[in-house]
Amino acid sequence: MKRKWRRLDEPGLEAFYIAPDADGFRAVSTVVHAGGEAFGLSYVWLLDESWRTRRLDLRLSSPTLREMTIRRSPVGWSVDGQARPDLAACDEIDLSATPFCNTLAMRLLQGPGELTALYVDLPSLQLSPSRQRYATLGGNRWRYIDLGVAKGFEADLRVDEDGLIVDYEDLFETID
Repeated sequence: MKRKWRRLDEPGLEAFYIAPDADGFRAVSTVVHAGGEAFGLSYVWLLDESWRTRRLDLRLSSPTLREMTIRRSPVGWSVDGQARPDLAACDEIDLSATPFCNTLAMRLLQGPGELTALYVDLPSLQLSPSRQRYATLGGNRWRYIDLGVAKGFEADLRVDEDGLIVDYEDLFETID
């Protein structure tokens, strides 16, 4: 599957691909964010068969090159090989530059509910736990409600039959 998302709030574009691999799924993407804090990002997101994160490799140019690897372990998360007990309560990753992370949260919840995300802010690469709520609106529509880092932020989401974001209110839209 492939998807191209355009930013709506600032200039930006993402070219995203996901396909099965031997251990689940591999998502590969390139993001160009040309807004106020311009950056380029490439990532490889390895998922298990249930679309749960196993590993996320980030390569950020802003303006210097920085890399980060986030891994899930049986006891929590590690970042660049270092255990991060402060992130142990996080259920899934929320990468601020892409709507793909919303797909992972909705697949994990399988309906309305709340989770704690490992929020990755870009371009700072700061990591923090952040509580989120998802409500179903019927059909292929969801409501995202941030209860953590961006408390008070809400947006409607529309997904396709695979659960990938088609439209993210005021932030992203799919383009052909």
